[in-house]
Order: sequence, then C-alpha cells, then structure tokens
Amino acid sequence: QVQLVESGGGLVQPGGSLRLSCAASGSIFNIYAMGWYRQPPGAQRELVATITNAGSTNFLDSVKGRFTISRNNAKNTVYLQMNSLKPDDTAVYYCNAQVPLRSYWGQGTQVTVSS
Repeated sequence: QVQLVESGGGLVQPGGSLRLSCAASGSIFNIYAMGWYRQPPGAQRELVATITNAGSTNFLDSVKGRFTISRNNAKNTVYLQMNSLKPDDTAVYYCNAQVPLRSYWGQGTQVTVSS
C-alpha cells in the first residue's frame, strides 16, 4: 500500500503561482512514476504532468512552459510548480503514484484561479 498526502492548493489570482506537494509513504519502493492529475468542475479527470524514476517528464499541452514537475527522492515527495496560472487551471488536483498493476491516489487539493 502507498499513501499520498497532498498540500499547497488554494486561491490565487490569474498570473499567479502555486506549488503543490505530494508526500508518499508506505510501500514506496514499488513506485516507478508519480504525477498530477486534475478534475475541473463538470469535467473528467485529466493528466497534468508525470515524472518517472529516471526523471522523464510528460505534460498536458496546455500547461507546457508554465508548469514544472520535480521530485525529491530523499523526501519521497513530488512537486508541481504552477506559474502564470489561468482561470482554466481551476480544478481539484490529485497526486498519483504508479506501481506495477495499479495506481494510488491522494485525496485531492483544490486550486482556484480567480480575481
């Protein structure tokens, strides 16, 4: 079992920045990739960014150049730095950890971009 605890969401004005953190605990040795997904109001959950153990990253097209993903292996934590935020980035953001044959999810953290 893997437990994921997210933090860092909140209300920010357009053009602002936020950093989300996700700390993993439990059977972390099986994790081969971590990432962030989001679910806007009334929409389906979508992949935002992922990072593998080797450091390879993947981003949703609409966040490329604005968001970065990184991980601190010593702290078993993955970060999502979000810059130049737009109202369309408003969503519940979920941390995800991939192990062989299944995924684990955090509880979600709300990000609201509004003036």
